[in-house]
Amino acid sequence: MGGLSMATATRFRRTAPARLRLAAAGLAALAPLALASPAPASAGTGAELLRDRVLDEHALYFVSYDGIVNNNSFQQEGILTHGRYQYAAWYTADRTAVVARRPAGSAAAWQKIRLPHRLSANDSHNVIVLGVSADDGRLHVAMDTHNSTVYYLRSAPGLAEGRGPWAAGSFGDVQRSLEGLDLGGITYPRFIPTPGGGLQLTYRTGGSGDGVLNLAEYTGRGWRHVGAWSSAEGDYTANGTTSTTRNMYLHGIGYDADGRLHASFTWRETAAGGDILCDPGGLANHDTGYVYSDDRGRTWRTDDGRLAAETGTGNRVSIDTPGHVVDPLGVDHALMNQESQAVDSDGDPHIMVSYVPGRFTRCVTDFVAQRERWARPFHVFRDDSGEWHKTELPEPVSAFGRSRLVLGPGDDAYAVLPGGRILAATAGSGYTDWRTVYDGSGVDAFGEVLVDDSRLGEGRLSVFYQEPGTGTRPSPIHVADFAIG
Repeated sequence: MGGLSMATATRFRRTAPARLRLAAAGLAALAPLALASPAPASAGTGAELLRDRVLDEHALYFVSYDGIVNNNSFQQEGILTHGRYQYAAWYTADRTAVVARRPAGSAAAWQKIRLPHRLSANDSHNVIVLGVSADDGRLHVAMDTHNSTVYYLRSAPGLAEGRGPWAAGSFGDVQRSLEGLDLGGITYPRFIPTPGGGLQLTYRTGGSGDGVLNLAEYTGRGWRHVGAWSSAEGDYTANGTTSTTRNMYLHGIGYDADGRLHASFTWRETAAGGDILCDPGGLANHDTGYVYSDDRGRTWRTDDGRLAAETGTGNRVSIDTPGHVVDPLGVDHALMNQESQAVDSDGDPHIMVSYVPGRFTRCVTDFVAQRERWARPFHVFRDDSGEWHKTELPEPVSAFGRSRLVLGPGDDAYAVLPGGRILAATAGSGYTDWRTVYDGSGVDAFGEVLVDDSRLGEGRLSVFYQEPGTGTRPSPIHVADFAIG
């Protein structure tokens, strides 16, 4: 499985699950997706910077793993809107965790709370993530973990609805468990609001190249462990070498309007790859996978409707799960892990991936430098007939990091690239008319940014970003608000 080129690409089609569209499995899933032909640019999409507000002139700044701790793509979420308020979280200069809010859609000043915790390590994995359990109106905070015990707080009931004092005392003490549920050492906690007002948390146990994704669930009565749902086991062979362990890196996970849980991901082989790579300067990420669940993560199915996994059992999503790969790609193309996912109004998944195409090289020897030079973003999506498509965006990534994909009114797509550039494509074109709608010139972002797409139905998008600093000198952190459409 090499890099995808225009000459060698072939299109494949599957029958998509229409709340359970079952089809016989075929070999088509093994073929790479065809690249869509560009369409003329459409005037139906746009992005206008309305305002840019500094939340903190002196936010904590250091570079680790080529990223910064206050803006990383795997934060789910670092900024969000619930009810009447928009919320954001970051570490300030003295390493204290800060959570802030403002009335949603306003230019009002942010109200900040210093939480009783300071970042424990200079590690960009140790982000802050926010989630809301709508059923009891609590704001949940998980933070500062990389193969270590999580730091967790939850607010008093109703605080996320605007009831009660906006003060540190409304969050109580920092816990090292989820209200008594001990997760052990974890990485990449992601909150998932559930239909009906609950909240879930998915997270990794184990390490890079040998890890397992787990699911926990919150109701007003507390947290409980649902179980592990991915497997590190199985054999994967490339460049004459076989890897026997790996981990799943999520591009995204979330529910659609009908209550289906969608998850897209890539795999990383044994501790970054070793001899499985064509060159040790690469990183052994490969393939784009997709599964879904109609019972809140208890069972998982592949795109063709076949049972893929049963959470909490030995039957988990693995490298050997038939039909889970929707866009094959080998290990030697600097495929980025943990990019982005969105789901459209018809319940069809959209995935943003990026890698170095084969027209530049079929053997990446420097993951960071060659991504910065050659990486291209791709939009991979399924239409309502069940056919998967793939479109290369017309601008390079021009960075090590990741892009964010959101869907606006009418399911038009917007990609926010590192540095704050925004590209857009219309649903009416079949997403073939990607064009730049904001060049990023008014946003001085270090690299990756976070987005709040909660108000896209109103034509508003918030971009959360931090300015590049020097060494470990603190730098300003911002929220920029855009009119979309």
